Amino acid sequence: MLSLALSKGRIFEEALALLAAAGIVADEDPETSRKLIIGSSRPDLRFIIVRPADVATYVQYGAADLGVAGKDVLLEHGGEGLYQPVDLDIGRCRMVVATRRDFDYSGAIQRGARLRVATKYVTTAREHFAEKGMHVDLIRLYGSMELAPLVGLAEAIVDLVSSGNTLKANDLVAVEDIAPISARLIVNPAALKLKRDGMQPLVEAIARAVKERADG
Repeated sequence: MLSLALSKGRIFEEALALLAAAGIVADEDPETSRKLIIGSSRPDLRFIIVRPADVATYVQYGAADLGVAGKDVLLEHGGEGLYQPVDLDIGRCRMVVATRRDFDYSGAIQRGARLRVATKYVTTAREHFAEKGMHVDLIRLYGSMELAPLVGLAEAIVDLVSSGNTLKANDLVAVEDIAPISARLIVNPAALKLKRDGMQPLVEAIARAVKERADG
């Protein structure tokens, strides 16, 4: 039996559609089911429903053989013990630094100012600012990131941006790109060796579905 870790969230519907194109359909609707383990149209494959931030951990430790995770999650996780064979080309967005429109970010950098930065991507933000030689105080938040600069909690945020409408609505602007983000198929390397007969065709079917979608 193979286990594929999925998370409900921003990439969930796109991931289900892509898996369906690869011939993999859940036995019941994961959105309405209260089950955390759900069978699939393949008798040798089941879905494990976990939090987005936990997908990489389940796959790393072999509790799931493979999974679908955003690059943002993988950057934060570090990617240890994971093989990333396929960029699924879904959930595309950017991880950015954003500030109030009236904040002089470039000037603050030139002055060597110590900034307060709010984010749930603490590891990624720390590495980004360290590479720039900037001193920052990181404040971990889990939601409504755009609020932090508006109420003076932080001068900047690190967050995901898709259309940019939420930033614009709150009079914030992206001042720096950190990384392009999309969802990836991740695989436990040991499982790929031990269960190659089942895993390899599955990975190839998903890769074909991605290519066909792109060629569309």
